[in-house]
Amino acid sequence: MQVASAKPQATSEPEIQFGLIESKKRQFTYSEVLNFTNNFERIIGKGGFGTVYHGFIDNTEVAIKMLSSSSVQGYQQFQAEVNLLMTVHHRNLTSLTGYCIEGTKMALIYEYMTNGDLDLLLIDQKNENVLSWETRLQIAIDSAQGLEYLHSGCKPPIVHRDIKTTNILLTNNFQAKLADFGLSKSFPTDGGTYVSTAIAGTPGYLDPEYSITNRLTEKSDVYSFGVVLLQIITSRTAILCRGNERTHISTWVSSMLGNGDVRSIIDPRLEQDFETNSVWKVVEIALACVSPKCSHRPNMSQVVAELKECLAAEFARKNHSRMTDSTNSTEVFSSTTSLTSAFGPLAR
Repeated sequence: MQVASAKPQATSEPEIQFGLIESKKRQFTYSEVLNFTNNFERIIGKGGFGTVYHGFIDNTEVAIKMLSSSSVQGYQQFQAEVNLLMTVHHRNLTSLTGYCIEGTKMALIYEYMTNGDLDLLLIDQKNENVLSWETRLQIAIDSAQGLEYLHSGCKPPIVHRDIKTTNILLTNNFQAKLADFGLSKSFPTDGGTYVSTAIAGTPGYLDPEYSITNRLTEKSDVYSFGVVLLQIITSRTAILCRGNERTHISTWVSSMLGNGDVRSIIDPRLEQDFETNSVWKVVEIALACVSPKCSHRPNMSQVVAELKECLAAEFARKNHSRMTDSTNSTEVFSSTTSLTSAFGPLAR
């Protein structure tokens, strides 16, 4: 898939070329957008692209992202995102309801995600909705499946390039969907293993090997996803700040695990309501994903398989607890396709 690029004209209306858009059924006018948002009454988000507003189309809630007229980067990302979402569909990718292109007025219209982004639920310690370990695992699996589809289910493969907790959105039943595809890149169809491109991404989630070599591969997304996994476990930010000291979450987790106690890193709000071996396994998967060398990282198909086994272990614990009317389970977790054999076990 080739993503078109263009630069906005300072003195005239930008010329949009969406080679992959064939249907006009999802194109709306600017006056319709005004009506959908009640004249942009409610802001639900902001970013480099522009402002996101809440709206309704035929009593269905939507999120409408308006392109800022001053954003050159946003203009290019607008094209990339429309092209991708009009051709790529998966239950764990946000779906595009429509778009507006009317002179310099441009908007992307998405399905509305009731529970917002994952970052808000993980990092906001005052949030009353503490995600259970089971829900966190399901969110991790959903997100991993979305990435697996981009890497393995699309021809040519697509790299997201900006996987982070704020780009994982949640439905009313906490189904996770990847969002914000403005930085995505497709691989060439001639069998190339990487794309040489300018560095793009978010500090803390950016693959260190990619940032040095400019060589983008699907393993760059794997690194970013590993950081997200560590956040799902710990409910901490990707970069930890203590005074003038800044520490990456992977460094902190590795140092804290020196005593072999996974409880020292897991979100204390879970109150030890989790299958310990399941948590250990997710930590091992996450640290494998954030390996400095991309060749040492698993692919997303491996990650999905391993996370599903972690969820199965958590289900087994809960079923055992219900059967025995006990709050603790002694279920032993085992993995038939263990990543530890490939990447080495952690001290426990």
